[in-house]
Amino acid sequence: MTCLGVVLFGLLLFGTLCFLDLQAYFSHQSPDILSTIGYDSIIHHLNNGRKNCKEFEDFLKESTLKRALEVFKQQVDNVAQCHIQLAQTLREEARKLEEFREKQKLQRKKTELIMDAIHKQRSVQFKKTMDAKKNYEQKCRDKDDAEQAVHRSANLVNPKQQEKLFVKLATAKTAAEDSDKAYMLHINTLDKVREEWQSEHIRACEVFEAQEYERINFFRNALWLHVNQLSKQCVTSDEMYEEVRKSLEMCSIEKDIEYFVNQRKTGQTPPAPIMYENYYCPQKNAAPSGKATGMNLARRGPLPIPKSLPDDPDYSLVDDYSLIYQ
Repeated sequence: MTCLGVVLFGLLLFGTLCFLDLQAYFSHQSPDILSTIGYDSIIHHLNNGRKNCKEFEDFLKESTLKRALEVFKQQVDNVAQCHIQLAQTLREEARKLEEFREKQKLQRKKTELIMDAIHKQRSVQFKKTMDAKKNYEQKCRDKDDAEQAVHRSANLVNPKQQEKLFVKLATAKTAAEDSDKAYMLHINTLDKVREEWQSEHIRACEVFEAQEYERINFFRNALWLHVNQLSKQCVTSDEMYEEVRKSLEMCSIEKDIEYFVNQRKTGQTPPAPIMYENYYCPQKNAAPSGKATGMNLARRGPLPIPKSLPDDPDYSLVDDYSLIYQ
C-alpha cells in the first residue's frame, strides 16, 4: 500500500470507528465490573493506527472499504504506467525531432557553402572592376592633359619640346585604350558573376522555402500528435479514476461497522450490580425489586441510521461528522 493509501486507510478507519453505535457498546462488555477488556480493545484498536496497518488490512480483508482501497491502489498504479509509457513516447518524438533538425542543418549547410563562395567571388570581382574603373578614369584624364599640352605648345619654336609632347600624348592614348579594354573586361566578368550569383540565389531560396515548408509541416504534425497523446492520457486516467469512484459507490458504512463489531466483540453480558453483604448475615441480599440487573435495553431507541447513503456524493459526511480530521 502506498503512503497515500495508508493515510486514506487510516482516516476512513478512524471515521468508521468513531461511528461505533450502541450495538458496538453492548458487544464489548464483560460480567466482571472491574474488567475493562472491551474498552481496552477499542482503545488499543484506535491507538495503533499506523503501527497496526497490516493488521487492519487483514481484518478488513472482506470489507467493502478494503476492496475500494485495492481498486484505488491498482488504478493509481495503472495511471503511473500510462505516464511512463507517455514519457517514452515523448522521448521518441524528441528523438525524431532532433534527427529532422540535424537533417535540415546538413542540407542548409551545403547551400550556405555554395552561396558563401559565390558571395566571395562577387565581392572580389566587384573590387577588381572598381579598381579598373579608377585606372581607366585616370588614364583618360592623363590623355586629356596630354592633348591640352600639345594644343598649348602649338606656337612653340622648339621642335624637340613639341616632339616630346606628341610622344607623351601617344603614350597616354595607348594607356587609355588599354585601361578601357581592361575596364570593359572586368565589367563583363562581373556581369557573369552577377548572373551566376542570381541563379544560385534563386536556387537557394527555393531550397530554403522547401525546408521551411517541411519544417512547419513537421512541427505542426508533432504538436498535433503531442496534444492528442496528452488528451488520450487524460481520458485514460479519467476512466481509471472512474473505476475507483465505482468501487467507492459500493462501499457500505453499515457493513464495515458491522464487520468490525463482529470481529472484535468481547461479549454481550454486562456486569451484574454489586450486592450488599451483611457482615453478620453472610446471606447475600437479593436485588432490589423493580431494578434490572443489567442495562435496560428496552429504554433505548433503535440504532441511528446514517443519513448519507453509499451513492451520496457527500459520502464522507454522516450527519454533522466528517471523516476528515479537522
